[in-house]
Amino acid sequence: MAELATIARPYAEALFKATTADLNGAAAWVEELAVIAGNPQLQQFADNPNATTKQVFDVIAAVAKTPLSDAAKNFLRTVIDNGRLSVLPEIAAQFRALKNAQSGSSDAVVYSAFPIEGGALADVKAVLEKRFDRKLNVTVRPQPELIGGIRVVVGDEVLDTSVKARLEQMKAALTA
Repeated sequence: MAELATIARPYAEALFKATTADLNGAAAWVEELAVIAGNPQLQQFADNPNATTKQVFDVIAAVAKTPLSDAAKNFLRTVIDNGRLSVLPEIAAQFRALKNAQSGSSDAVVYSAFPIEGGALADVKAVLEKRFDRKLNVTVRPQPELIGGIRVVVGDEVLDTSVKARLEQMKAALTA
């Protein structure tokens, strides 16, 4: 995957520099385009030699939930014209990392056996921000196999307080 990161870096950096006035708006449309570009059927269509770059652009623009701004259209055309549509999810990830670095925050994924919403999510976020000593952009993903508790991933740091992890620790201790 290092190759994808190498290809994506100049695009992400250029996009970051070009959209410094509205990073949050740019982050929203880049994420949406990355999700669309990650679709295997769209990739297959884009890789078809009979499909023109205009047709690929039109399909993506039509699928987008929100109308694309001029900056988004120009960026998307550049990515498609250079044959880098498959790299768009990595471009979005690197753009998000640059945006987080500027704001001093990090992305946190909270895996939970049960949905966490509203006040409970705010409480969890406050505790995690204190624990990791930085502002966090929290995303919750259900993972029923955890049985209970949560597993938090912030960059390369993992905090696992799930029942599943504790059971595995007990198993290892008993079999050792």
